[in-house]
Amino acid sequence: MIIQFICLLLRNYKKIFNLEITFLGTGTSQGVPVIACTCEVCNSKNHKDKRLRSSVLIKTDNKIITIDAGPDFRQQMLREKVKNLDAILITHGHKDHVGGLDDVRAFNYQQKRPMDVFASKIHQVDIKREFFYAFEENTYPGVPKINLNVVDGNSFDIDTIKVIPIKAKHYKTEVLGYRIGDFTYITDANYISDKEKDKIHGSKIIVLNALRKQKHVSHFNLSEAIEVLKELKPEKAYLTHISHLMGLHNMVSKELPSFIELAYDGLKINC
Repeated sequence: MIIQFICLLLRNYKKIFNLEITFLGTGTSQGVPVIACTCEVCNSKNHKDKRLRSSVLIKTDNKIITIDAGPDFRQQMLREKVKNLDAILITHGHKDHVGGLDDVRAFNYQQKRPMDVFASKIHQVDIKREFFYAFEENTYPGVPKINLNVVDGNSFDIDTIKVIPIKAKHYKTEVLGYRIGDFTYITDANYISDKEKDKIHGSKIIVLNALRKQKHVSHFNLSEAIEVLKELKPEKAYLTHISHLMGLHNMVSKELPSFIELAYDGLKINC
């Protein structure tokens, strides 16, 4: 009996810590290129300067989840040939992070069940307002079927995956980051308390937002993000939610500490 229990723990350990992460998008709310912009970044031919709205796909041995589902969700799922999706973790209710939830209809049809979506109570209000037609008493046939799960400050499980929510501030809005195993993802933040940083310490890989080089009211800028990452000391860090105002990918990359990289759409990493 004891041996069976140990074997079960080892199997679950592998499932939790063997992660493949794909950056579905690494851009800010407008994406890159920005409509009607003629700057050198928006005109760049480098594919690393083309950025859909920020999101990541996380695969374990037996589960596939995303963090956020922005307006480019459909395009991202098609690009990565995602055939099934178990759950979506929501960082906050802004349109560039939830705008694609209508497209879970395809997964509803294929998987014959509602999509599990995890969000805080306040961000569930945003989702219900944005997709009111999915939550009406008498719904129209074919609307997305969403099963909302409340995220508070406590860890929770998606089958064998343990998820640790991390609270941060996006100006005056509380947003959620998530830690899964040795991987931590935080976007749209400009403040993380010491208490919440304690949840991040020990992460081998951290993804953190860095909007641009100039200071911003609701996002870390480049220098602020670097300082936070130097404090947290991951083995590797990636910057996401990047604006065209940051500069060209290849040029900015030369300015970064050796353990930090600019993420780009389609980048795959393992943790």
